[in-house]
Amino acid sequence: MTLRAAVLGHPISHSKSPALHGAAYAHLGLDIRYSAIDVAEQDLPAFMARVREETARGEGWCGLSVTMPLKSAMVKEVDEVRGVARALGVINTVAFEPPAGDGRLSGAGAAPARLVGYNTDVAGIVNALRHAGTGAAPTAAILGGGGTAAAAIAALKELGAASGDVFVRDVGRAAEARAASAAVGLPIRVLPVAGAAAAVASADVVISTLPPRAADTLAAALTQVFAAGSGAETGRRRPGVLLDVAYDPWPSRVAAAWLEAGGVVVPGLEMLIYQAVEQVRHFTGLGDAVPAEVIDVMCDAVGAPRRVF
Repeated sequence: MTLRAAVLGHPISHSKSPALHGAAYAHLGLDIRYSAIDVAEQDLPAFMARVREETARGEGWCGLSVTMPLKSAMVKEVDEVRGVARALGVINTVAFEPPAGDGRLSGAGAAPARLVGYNTDVAGIVNALRHAGTGAAPTAAILGGGGTAAAAIAALKELGAASGDVFVRDVGRAAEARAASAAVGLPIRVLPVAGAAAAVASADVVISTLPPRAADTLAAALTQVFAAGSGAETGRRRPGVLLDVAYDPWPSRVAAAWLEAGGVVVPGLEMLIYQAVEQVRHFTGLGDAVPAEVIDVMCDAVGAPRRVF
């Protein structure tokens, strides 16, 4: 029986998740059809009601990937939230657990599947930054204050940061970031992104969670700061590590400015691959039994360079 999985969001046509997941399931020899479905936030309850009806009929859903703007709204649509997602109140992964006694990928059962929410963005950010050479206890800045910024705050806590600065367009609209700070115990300052270039340029790690082109103005300001030699004030000759979660178009202007100044840039595609591997583990029920080479086939599917993991 063919099982179904999908990535939900609005807009969603740009998503590379279908290519990543499709390559993984083909490599694993699993009959899982993964698609992209455009779902606006106001339509999520009705969509999830239909999914539950289909699951109850044995139509075989096994997982949902969740992207903007649905990561917080999905919390109300699942039966249980586990791990760091519970603390953050932000979900990017929904796994369909079968009734007790059923095989993980049976696709049917007398009782409906249980919908369990997770957040794999945190693992994606942590792994991407570690492999980029991020050291212990980095000074850190986050651009944006939404659901992905909440995951970034949790990731910085895991990386050993003592605190973080969160730069947003409207300091009154960073509730998710503030809640994440309180939940994981990482102190943050919420600051306006306007005029943030010097502070951003001096951080060991910068995580941009802004949509494509939303950081273009900051990129122009960063170019000026780098040209003025801001590193002399901190003793650093070049910028630190920038993880830009946006990957279309690539490179973003902020990533291009960072690279030109000699900094290390981690593309959002790399984070996407890391978090997608965790989703595959949840959707298939294979957990750590998912082999490492799945990452290689995912990289090949989207034209990303293979990496040593």
